[in-house]
Amino acid sequence: MRRPFLCVVGTSMGKCVWQPTASIPTLQARALALAHIRAFFSERGVMEVETPQLAATTVTDPQLDSLSLVAGAGFLQTSPEYFMKRLLSAGSGPIFSMAKAFRADEQGKHHSPEFTMLEWYRPGFDDRQLAEEVVNLVGSLAPASRVQRNSYAELFRQACGLNPHQATVVELRQLAGEALDIHWLDENKSLWLDLLFTHLVEPTFSDCVQVVFDYPECQSALAKVEQNAQGEWIARRFEVYWKGLELANGYWELTDANEQRRRFDADVAARKTMNKRHIEPDQGLLAALDAGMPACAGVALGVDRLLMCLLELTSIEQVQSFRG
Repeated sequence: MRRPFLCVVGTSMGKCVWQPTASIPTLQARALALAHIRAFFSERGVMEVETPQLAATTVTDPQLDSLSLVAGAGFLQTSPEYFMKRLLSAGSGPIFSMAKAFRADEQGKHHSPEFTMLEWYRPGFDDRQLAEEVVNLVGSLAPASRVQRNSYAELFRQACGLNPHQATVVELRQLAGEALDIHWLDENKSLWLDLLFTHLVEPTFSDCVQVVFDYPECQSALAKVEQNAQGEWIARRFEVYWKGLELANGYWELTDANEQRRRFDADVAARKTMNKRHIEPDQGLLAALDAGMPACAGVALGVDRLLMCLLELTSIEQVQSFRG
């Protein structure tokens, strides 16, 4: 007869090392949520697609580190974005992917090197329309959720007292020193904005669904940029938070191949300055943009974090069957 107490040998947090990190009821709730998400897109005529999780190249974004395999086998993908944009250029129409993504050096209560990403693209949508679809998706899972919508500048001014579009690096550095006792040197504007937004703005968010739009130009990533009514250059990018946790990041997508090349070159230069591995820009994506990607908006949403919010759990491992 097996003795239950033998289970404590080699345990962590009171669980046997072989047991899943999520409870079986949580995994049942996860399965229902994933089925609900697929039904949500099926009802809207958005086709599910699969893309490679292992590829010869990866993103150039200096803020992301990809996991590479030995013997030149390639990279595990940080998102399906580049392949999905190639599908859009080939005439796929609206598409979504819900699959594993991988990022190096991401570990903690809200981060895992391997996680489930929901990403979708809507030809004909802009960033505001797609942000509303994200709100609708969350609302379909949690109908009582309240929603707030604010520009990045509104929230930044309220918490920091500065206009993020006009503030200088010197002003941002000074605020970080005064409010956070951080005194770094030679950092760029985007990093200071990230630091201040994370430490001073995000803590002001309530438990509601918070939509943030019109990001500073220096944080455009792969979004279109344009001038607002005040003549300030802004990125047509949005993020969605729920219960203070960042869930989704979306763009009115850049479709100009030459501008994409310029941004890739800037990424490569930034990676060199940061002593990070050289990543060759994805020529497949550039060729697809040259061929003509339709005007569209796209968004990536962390499914594990969404489940954490739905089930009121505090750690990402509580919604994953196993932590690798």
